[in-house]
Amino acid sequence: ILFLPAGLLGAKIYSWMPAGNAATNNLIAAKYPVFTKPGFWITSAVFFGIWWLLTSRLCALSLEQDKTGAAECTRKMRFHSGWGIVAFALTLTFSGVLWMQAVSYQWFSAMYGVYFFASSVWAGLAVIYVIAVTMLRQGILKPVLKQNYFYFIGVLLLAFTLLASYTEFAQYFVVWNANMPEETFWYLIREQGNWWWLSMILILGKFFVPFFALLPVQTKTNFKVLVPVCLLIFVMHYADLAFNILPAWHPGGHHVKWIFLHAGCLLFMGGLLGRIFVKKFNAHPPYPQRDPRLLEAMGVSPNVIHDLVDANTGGAK
Repeated sequence: ILFLPAGLLGAKIYSWMPAGNAATNNLIAAKYPVFTKPGFWITSAVFFGIWWLLTSRLCALSLEQDKTGAAECTRKMRFHSGWGIVAFALTLTFSGVLWMQAVSYQWFSAMYGVYFFASSVWAGLAVIYVIAVTMLRQGILKPVLKQNYFYFIGVLLLAFTLLASYTEFAQYFVVWNANMPEETFWYLIREQGNWWWLSMILILGKFFVPFFALLPVQTKTNFKVLVPVCLLIFVMHYADLAFNILPAWHPGGHHVKWIFLHAGCLLFMGGLLGRIFVKKFNAHPPYPQRDPRLLEAMGVSPNVIHDLVDANTGGAK
């Protein structure tokens, strides 16, 4: 939402984009040359380039392994996953700072990147859970998707519910405890108008409801409970992003009459990305066909795998 119009609107979104600010503002000069229009576009292109490289290589290697069955593909995917974990964590963190936190460039927080990373993973796990349930009910992943997988995703959802809530509270607590005007102004704006009520909704909907819903063991595999919780997580994550970005432009509270713009943008982006996902999904098998670790991932014991190999090879090693 922010990235696409940023280069066109310039100072309408980021007040540091006009040329010459670095000469009169030390906060902008300290972030030069990233806090310039060319720096913004180049840095953003680097982020998307790294994400494209990582996803394209992993996808291409997985499809190649479906054709050849070569173990070398597994080693290459392991290599790309190794550097990709670090690269994704860093680029996602810096993108949150550049695209979101930079709207209020005067404010700074050492917790912001960690909080944004944790919240993004939290919402991503909810997406994975809903997609997995949908494909299980349609029978697409029934041969490989076991009930304990949903339990593991539920455990991760609970863990990241705690992590995302903890980092956000820790950020607030540090700012409140330090009581420095150059930091507290960010939260003072968010106590005005309907931003206050949105913050109360986030406390309830982002922590208390998911936490107590995910706490019992049996609910993690109860689709009637967890799917609505995942849908709530989508809404809360979007509301949390709005809480972080929009008060810089609407300090007295957001006008409800403009909600349709956000809903329309969300539906457009969701529909576009959903169409791309479905198109790519239908073009290839729904899960790896010749990955040597597939049976292990399905929970098949090593003894059973050994027996299957013997049966298929006539006992040959």
